Amino acid sequence: MANANHSDRDDGPWYKQPWPWILMAGPFLAIVGCVITISLAFQHYGNENIDDGGVKQGLVVTKPAKSESTSSKEK
Repeated sequence: MANANHSDRDDGPWYKQPWPWILMAGPFLAIVGCVITISLAFQHYGNENIDDGGVKQGLVVTKPAKSESTSSKEK
């Protein structure tokens, strides 16, 4: 019979096929994009001052509530 089984077919090693590389390209590009985004964030925005009255305590930034006396003086 002329039926060819899949075991008779030898396409060579997996790394010579295009599909594994195409399937691995998406996650690889996502990792590269993540690394670029994190590096840009730390380079450009890592040490910015807090100008709107916030208080930084460790990694937490809080903004104190305005008191009644402060808001009445501003009017």
